[in-house]
Amino acid sequence: MIPEPVVIWEWLAFAVRWTHVITAIAWIGSSFYFIALDLGLQKAAHLPKGAHGEEWQVHGGGFYHVQKYLVAPERMPEHLTWFKWESYSTWLSGAALLMVTYWAGANLFLIDPSKADLGVWQAIAISGGSLAVGWLIYDGLCKSPLGNRPTVLMLLLFAALVVMGWAYDQVFTGRAALLHQGAFTATIMTANVFLIIMPNQRIVVADLKAGRAPDPKYGKIAKLRSTHNNYLTLPVVFLMLSNHYPLAFASEFNWLIAALIFLMGVTIRHFFNTMHARKGYRWWTWAVTVMLFIGVMWLSSMGLNQDSYDEAMARPLTPAETRLAEVPGFDQVANTVIGRCSMCHAREPVWEGIHHAPKGVVLETPADIARAAREIYVQAGLTDAMPPANLTGMEMDERRQIIRWFRQVSAFGMAGL
Repeated sequence: MIPEPVVIWEWLAFAVRWTHVITAIAWIGSSFYFIALDLGLQKAAHLPKGAHGEEWQVHGGGFYHVQKYLVAPERMPEHLTWFKWESYSTWLSGAALLMVTYWAGANLFLIDPSKADLGVWQAIAISGGSLAVGWLIYDGLCKSPLGNRPTVLMLLLFAALVVMGWAYDQVFTGRAALLHQGAFTATIMTANVFLIIMPNQRIVVADLKAGRAPDPKYGKIAKLRSTHNNYLTLPVVFLMLSNHYPLAFASEFNWLIAALIFLMGVTIRHFFNTMHARKGYRWWTWAVTVMLFIGVMWLSSMGLNQDSYDEAMARPLTPAETRLAEVPGFDQVANTVIGRCSMCHAREPVWEGIHHAPKGVVLETPADIARAAREIYVQAGLTDAMPPANLTGMEMDERRQIIRWFRQVSAFGMAGL
């Protein structure tokens, strides 16, 4: 028996997310390793011509002797390992996850009518277009004379990231805003690898094969982009995880929270970078990190986007949502969901410890329920994920009613749900 489309779609989303996590681990792991290796290189009198430094390491029951050539060795080695697919696979799987979750579920996760009354195609165009525009602006800055002033360039990059975080929050849901800021940053990082670092490495390899002396400028350019990637990694991980934590994305000041997270990424990486470079332990960076994190917690408690709920949920139902509400059994489902779920999934939750609707999903009215039909079906019908630990005592007959109702409208297809 072939699983129904909703089940296939959910497992597809899970598979894409799994792939994204696996590839991200591979990319981050190799990136951090090479940064630590590069910073830990030691000068030695016996090094071959052109070698910049060496490092002895022990792992897995054996010893490794690594040497780095700052520009290139005299001759092209027979075997050369390229580190590129980790980055490409991470971005491609992340883009697929963006499409599966936010583009296909635009009405639920991407569009916030109280901020911008966008059509699905408009929201998707802004989503994808902003990633490309961000890279073009960043790349232009790096290729300008500012490329020779790395500190100023880094400050401008930070300012651009903060502005983009604010801009995303003006048009998208808070959840989507932080996710897109992470995707914006990750796009810059992968484009650095694909469009700058790898092409420059290929030029050096081509020069070696042709017997020419490689130009050191290509290594310098690659080093600048690699340094940016190093400091941006930790904030990207936070932003990708933020969709699970409403205090991060549902705060009125989520873009400021993201700004502080970028600064925390700098302080944490600075500690480890100086440690790997054998320049001592900069313990003050942890004090700064803690203060920044306290600032994050304070900002998250200063204001929540509750005021936007009424206007956001007042939008007219789409034709597909209207059909869902007209299917026999909807009234019983609505009564069940409102009775079992709305104490948390409300504009002003009454469940102790819940300050805003989890993941921004509100289930107080029949219109709310129609909009979230697929999520209700998966979370409370096919599975018992909701309510958590079944704290409100949803009965099996109620879950079966949700399943029967939703399956009656399966002919409308995923696009309308």
